[in-house]
Amino acid sequence: MSAPKKVVLAYSGGLDTSIILKWLQTEYGCEVVTFTADLGQGEELEPARKKAEQMGASDIYIEDLREEFVRDFVFPMFRANALYEGLYLLGTSIARPLISKRLVEIAAETGADAVAHGATGKGNDQVRFELAAYALNPDIKVIAPWREWDLSSRTKLIDFAEKHQIPIAKDKRGEAPFSVDANLLHTSSEGKVLEDPAVDAPDYVYQRTTNPEDAPDQPQYVEIGFERGDAVSIDGQAMSPAEILTKLNELGGAHGCGRLDLVEGRFVGMKSRGIYETPGGTLLLEAHRGIEQITLDRGQAHLKDELMPRYAELIYNGFWFSPEREMLQAAIDHSQQHVTGTVRLKLYKGSVRCVGRWSDHSLYSEAHVTFEDDAGAYDQKDAAGFIQLNALRLKLLAARKRRLDG
Repeated sequence: MSAPKKVVLAYSGGLDTSIILKWLQTEYGCEVVTFTADLGQGEELEPARKKAEQMGASDIYIEDLREEFVRDFVFPMFRANALYEGLYLLGTSIARPLISKRLVEIAAETGADAVAHGATGKGNDQVRFELAAYALNPDIKVIAPWREWDLSSRTKLIDFAEKHQIPIAKDKRGEAPFSVDANLLHTSSEGKVLEDPAVDAPDYVYQRTTNPEDAPDQPQYVEIGFERGDAVSIDGQAMSPAEILTKLNELGGAHGCGRLDLVEGRFVGMKSRGIYETPGGTLLLEAHRGIEQITLDRGQAHLKDELMPRYAELIYNGFWFSPEREMLQAAIDHSQQHVTGTVRLKLYKGSVRCVGRWSDHSLYSEAHVTFEDDAGAYDQKDAAGFIQLNALRLKLLAARKRRLDG
């Protein structure tokens, strides 16, 4: 790969990406444009601007992408009820395609010929960033310093930072207790004190959720309104997508909802242990499944559940911009035409349960399921023929077995 002339760097303002900024300048002699996305990670982003200015970034982009993140990425994913390996709500995975999208767009706006990220060569994020970038611009160069440089230890990183007068927070001089990724959907903690999966995670790892044992002794009820599969209101108050997820985080976090301790299979081959907090997403998933229970036909619902693991795996593995994900999305979105109504959740000591759901689009018929007189809505005698037809092949199999065994 020829040396880039201008690079757009996904920049957090932290030590690692600050070192990358300086390394790009010294290694390639190129201009560096920084891009910092506000995805609801809960950090003040102005320090990142000042740091980028001090380090000679040629252009600085800091953008609030919270609404786009929830509207165009989180909500479509939740229409599918996506869970990776049956448990993980994909909080890190779903943020990467949006960051990559803006990196490629900013490269086009600024005339840059390359983009760069701070993901290591051991994780999934390098795959997600780069697959998304190439899907959007097949000619873009992608620089992954962690796969190129010889700064292979924390000591070497600190030495590089001191040599180039990059500010180092005091706690960065020692070993960080664990690594954190955060956005409006979740927090993810990995590494160090969490690397032994046999050891319970210390309570200080959790940042968004109250310990369920310390949560309020009284349950709280919350009602979430849906239109065509997307949440649109909380307790009758209309809100934007990002506002809804922010409020659900607050409600779920206060009651200790959404904690997950998971050993997952990374796309690159190894297993890793992560501690995830997804309070708002956990409420949203329970509510969405609740409204689907009364608005989706059985065939639709069961097919969706069959498609979901494949859809979730595509997102986890970095294929958000693939044609197969878009095909599945089209089917999922089609299923949501009547997923409109309201769900009532009960939050208590780390649990969230759907305890009520109603909709003008409901397929639920009390007349058909009642144990009381159904006034002719359903003829129970019809079940006999239904059972006989479905039993026919089972009878033939049993008869053959008896004949051969006899």
